[in-house]
Amino acid sequence: MKKTQDLVSLAQEAAKARSQLALLSSEVKNRVLFNMAEALLKNKATIIKGNKQDLKNAKSRHLGSAFIDRLVLTDKRIQQMANSLREIAQLPDPVGEVVKAWRRPNGLWIHKVRVPIGVVAIIYESRPNVTADCIGLCLKSGNSVILKGGSESLNSNISIYNTLLECMKKEGIPDGAVRLVTTKDRSAIDTLLKLRQFIDVVIPRGGEGLINHVLKVSQIPVIKHYKGICHIYVDEFADLNMAQKVCFNAKVQRPGVCNAMETMLVHKDVAIRFLPGMAKEFQAAGVELRGCPLTCRIVKSCRPATEKDFFTEYLDLKLSVRVVENLNEAIEHINYYGSHHSDAIITDSYENALEFVRQVDSACVYVNASTRFTDGHQFGLGAEIGISTDKLHCRGPMGLEELTTYKYMVFGSGQVRV
Repeated sequence: MKKTQDLVSLAQEAAKARSQLALLSSEVKNRVLFNMAEALLKNKATIIKGNKQDLKNAKSRHLGSAFIDRLVLTDKRIQQMANSLREIAQLPDPVGEVVKAWRRPNGLWIHKVRVPIGVVAIIYESRPNVTADCIGLCLKSGNSVILKGGSESLNSNISIYNTLLECMKKEGIPDGAVRLVTTKDRSAIDTLLKLRQFIDVVIPRGGEGLINHVLKVSQIPVIKHYKGICHIYVDEFADLNMAQKVCFNAKVQRPGVCNAMETMLVHKDVAIRFLPGMAKEFQAAGVELRGCPLTCRIVKSCRPATEKDFFTEYLDLKLSVRVVENLNEAIEHINYYGSHHSDAIITDSYENALEFVRQVDSACVYVNASTRFTDGHQFGLGAEIGISTDKLHCRGPMGLEELTTYKYMVFGSGQVRV
């Protein structure tokens, strides 16, 4: 797939399929999703073979450990992909749901009804599980989907795509319902972003460079799945044992994902008690700490943080740390330096918790829990297209409902306007 015309034809096929997809019954869609889950497990060896080739290529390019972690597929991760497809199948079908209905004094019945968006183009990097998640969610929500993954995961994506496409063909799902762009030519993205007559929305998820490029070039509406500069604030009323456990999980469990903690804020009244032990645990796990002047005085091994550090999504075993005067300063820091993704407070104060969740302007705001829970599967959505940091059309984990729009169906009995 090298020529512009190839991409235009692909988008035309997707547009042609969308009207048929919107009419598929829940029974058919669910049956295909269950079959897809089984097919992933059955073809696990083929998928892992393709993934090993991608890993070999990534290592030859000396890509970082966090990047490799996002790329690698294991038996467990393929099982999780299959589980997500099964969970999507078991969720209510949003297509046709009556969101609201009311009768006007003139007798008109007005129904606000969920319908598919149409054709969704998803541009993403490194994580091959996104391929299965997006195909499953778009099928269930009645949308055609065009997938453009990164070249670093191409072999993995092709293996997953072919596995799931075969299941759709067996069930008679329309041609064009799912299409994968396989060219490594980055100009293909620019071509897709101009096909507004066929594509209804573009969803980019990946690094800051990719998002900014899509925003600059796209002639199609964009829902940004932007970087995650996630914070945890350890309040003066925090249970410090809990804080240590939650902060460690948020940073170390999977540092290369968007819901990992990138900055830890600590109230000045607990900093001396909390930071030395927390720093020791982080450093034993290989985390490099970059702190404010007071943090550096308390933790001698901490290197000074620059202002740029507080704006940085590391996606690695690095962490910015700042000691703050009070709750208000923590909230101001998060709203200024953060990316409106996921932020948390650790506190036993109901008043402080309430103030935090009311004032922090992020898609997901937590009290006494790790930011790592910002995830469609963890939220009970089966999976997610990504984590939207926009406020329009959706915010946070983007699941089935967020892949629909609505239209008004109005029923009358001969009414005319006077």
